[in-house]
Amino acid sequence: MINHKLILASQSPRRLELLKQITDQFEVVPSSVEEKIDYGLRPEENARVLARAKAEDVAKNYPDCWVIGADTLVTLHQEILGKPVDIADAQRMLRRLSGNEHRVATGICVVGPKKTLDKTVTSKVRFKTLTEEEIVNYVQTGEPMDKAGAYAIQGKGSFMINDFSDSKTNIIGLPLDELKELLRKTGYPPPPEA
Repeated sequence: MINHKLILASQSPRRLELLKQITDQFEVVPSSVEEKIDYGLRPEENARVLARAKAEDVAKNYPDCWVIGADTLVTLHQEILGKPVDIADAQRMLRRLSGNEHRVATGICVVGPKKTLDKTVTSKVRFKTLTEEEIVNYVQTGEPMDKAGAYAIQGKGSFMINDFSDSKTNIIGLPLDELKELLRKTGYPPPPEA
């Protein structure tokens, strides 16, 4: 049994790499929550609700641990751009993002033994105007296929970014400064046992 440990309720390799920047003392236990969007909620609220559902799903099996859940949504004019379903969908998303500013909202939740806290962090990203060739070539790399909005700011997709505001780690999928604050407020790390 894992005791007083940190658990990441996500199998995202990007979130795993980001969390390693804070600590290497954690385990990965992916959540089985289905990522369903509630179109009655604002995108920022959807991200927070999904992050909380993921963290609570894993936490019920690890009551003595701190469980981190996260969910990232890309929105353009309030339309949520999820992970592309195929190559044509990825190209469609990138054409929509080309030359526009969009928002990236990451909901984060920490379920601790005594307290649960969550919040949403939002960043703005502006794409340069892309040529059709750039879009096709980028999609052919395969990078966009498992990413909300069909791009990775930290990967090959960085060439498409004109500028962005606020937290880059938020755009990648785990806002580290805000996560550290939530962990602190939920009592992690636990005091050393006497």
